[in-house]
Amino acid sequence: MNKKFLLIMAVLTVFVAGFFAYLGGFSAASVSEVNAQPLYIAGQAFEGSVKDGQMNNSFRRAAEVLDKKELEGVLGNIYYNNPDESSDSISAFIGVIVPDTTVSLPAGYELRKVPGGRRSLRAEVNAHFMLAPNKLYEALFDYAKKQNLQLETLYVEWFPEDHKGIVEVPIKE
Repeated sequence: MNKKFLLIMAVLTVFVAGFFAYLGGFSAASVSEVNAQPLYIAGQAFEGSVKDGQMNNSFRRAAEVLDKKELEGVLGNIYYNNPDESSDSISAFIGVIVPDTTVSLPAGYELRKVPGGRRSLRAEVNAHFMLAPNKLYEALFDYAKKQNLQLETLYVEWFPEDHKGIVEVPIKE
């Protein structure tokens, strides 16, 4: 019985580790300094608790907009306060990054522009969108601390592929 249990646990461990690797759990984020390009995000504003069901509804609505082809683009968000802090309150704009301002917006959506031309930090990781944010923000803050850079409180996050995440934040001048 003991050998059988150990074999089952070993197989289960290999399976879980393989799945974690597939999701990008072992991937490291890279950080670089960039000159940010302007971005256009169609979506909905959210302000409140990170545990609020309305926040999840905003994420689901953005995914639905893409699935139903109401907009062409990729999932994207703007956070107006640090989403990595342990604070319960968040100010965000959740939606879809679109190519330009000529798009026809779905019901309940508005368009916001993130200006370009600013010196920013960009973190990128090859990981599933459920794992990517933690890796991205940790890498950004570590890099900023090591380089003695102060960051603004405007975080733009997007997921151009299934297993890729990007976060950009302007550097305070």
